[in-house]
Amino acid sequence: MSDLQSITLGGGCFWCTEAVFDRVRGVTDVQSGYANGDVAEPTYEQVCSGTTGHAEVVRVTFDPAQISVREILEIFFATHDPTTLNRQGNDVGTQYRSAIYFTDPAHQDVAEELLRQMGQDKLFGAPVVTEVAPLVNYWPAEDYHQDYYRNHPNQGYCAFIVGPKVEKFRKTFARHLKPGA
Repeated sequence: MSDLQSITLGGGCFWCTEAVFDRVRGVTDVQSGYANGDVAEPTYEQVCSGTTGHAEVVRVTFDPAQISVREILEIFFATHDPTTLNRQGNDVGTQYRSAIYFTDPAHQDVAEELLRQMGQDKLFGAPVVTEVAPLVNYWPAEDYHQDYYRNHPNQGYCAFIVGPKVEKFRKTFARHLKPGA
């Protein structure tokens, strides 16, 4: 087994992003959290206020022998809207920004190259506004946010928002689906 790597992604509500990446073959761990804000150890309520500077994110730990960072980012871009500034659907605020936070400069290079290609190809029909920046800080979200979709699949938001994103991933990226996911 190769050395594990991680990248931190903000794709709107972390429940959605976590639910997708929990099902990706080669991903060994997904943790919901808050990143690149100004408050140490923020609470969900503080982050939701929009005053902390934090983004709702997931830290995706993966085995690069099974899945590349480029493939991780392709899944990321296909399962959220990277063209809406500080918004995903009805979730509005800077905490819902589209973001890629890296600790490995090679991940930055891959992200920026992918963004260039998507821009040239006009893949989304609108400019991509995804922030690409070094991971300055990261705080795990409260325990009740971890594995939220797995633990509450019939909760309203999960059933109507998270579920369809998971199904889109299953259909679009079947080759990356974990067995039994």
